[in-house]
Amino acid sequence: MPDRGRPVAVAPAAGDMNVSVADVLAAQARLRRFLPPTPLHYAERFGTWLKLENLQRTGSYKVRGALNAMLAALERGDERPVICASAGNHAQGVAWASFRLGVQAITVMPHGAPATKIAGVQHWGATVRQHGNSYDEAYAFARELAEQNGYRFLSAFDDPDVIAGQGTLGIELAPHAPDVVIVPIGGGGLASGVALALKSQGVRIIGAQVEGVDSMARAIKGDVREIAPVATLADGVKVKIPGFLTRRLCASLLDDVVIVREAELRETLVRLALEEHVIAEGAGALALAAGRRVAGKRKCAVVSGGNIDAAVLSTLLSEVRPSPPRKPRRRNAERLRSRVAPNAPRPSRNEHSNIIAPAVEETLW
Repeated sequence: MPDRGRPVAVAPAAGDMNVSVADVLAAQARLRRFLPPTPLHYAERFGTWLKLENLQRTGSYKVRGALNAMLAALERGDERPVICASAGNHAQGVAWASFRLGVQAITVMPHGAPATKIAGVQHWGATVRQHGNSYDEAYAFARELAEQNGYRFLSAFDDPDVIAGQGTLGIELAPHAPDVVIVPIGGGGLASGVALALKSQGVRIIGAQVEGVDSMARAIKGDVREIAPVATLADGVKVKIPGFLTRRLCASLLDDVVIVREAELRETLVRLALEEHVIAEGAGALALAAGRRVAGKRKCAVVSGGNIDAAVLSTLLSEVRPSPPRKPRRRNAERLRSRVAPNAPRPSRNEHSNIIAPAVEETLW
């Protein structure tokens, strides 16, 4: 019996070690009748496009991987009850998918998981078991229950079908031709899937982690020791040990991982709410917080989820005073018009006046 107080890293079976672009395309075919594409929003004050997964079913991208894995299992004839460990968003994805597909689901969530996420799981009829004070303790307990009862354990990130499902987000971004996509990293499922979908098109994929909660960044550099994550607003990415599959994929496909300070994350979340009218949870604002250190003409940051407790958001809005955004770049109106209509006649200018047309803000994408 595993020690419930420590994470148990279980490598996938040898036959399950591969996931490819073909798997992502197969996932897209499965999911399109259940999940419509989420919208893009241009955050002009940040100079970045946002992929709004906070508007996804259950309020997070996690439903993509959970639903794809459960659909793929049914195709293989596996109708066992599903059990998972989650800080909240994966549990909600599993609960929603199980409700739609008529599969029994049990979710193990740590004590201290956001109340809004627990309520979301219960809403869709899944059983909630709370155990431990971290994701990794909940993970160990869920594995134990799966072995004792013959349930199918569904990893939040280290599963080929889950990774392929998360990669459908990248498929939706492909027609918009971004030059760089920034994704938050906890266990690495989203980063792995998006990288599989977009890397062959020359898109740079940048991961984002929080200072002190950076197990994937360490693992990519060869340090695979367990870390003790610090307290952070981004509860959805607090993972002590990244996955086996995701570690390999992230090491080979990611261009960089940016480490964000907690203060930067808090300020970005508040600015998102006040300036862009987008409600994100801590992990959901992480990619955008990292984006200020990433160069790109067509940047896109994934807002991975919006399931934040009202009390937490209220406290942030009352305590955090974000600094004003930088002034937008301006272009001479005459020059801008000449780019739009190069053969159009140039506007006349009063020879007795020094006044010219006002400048126009530049749109980057």
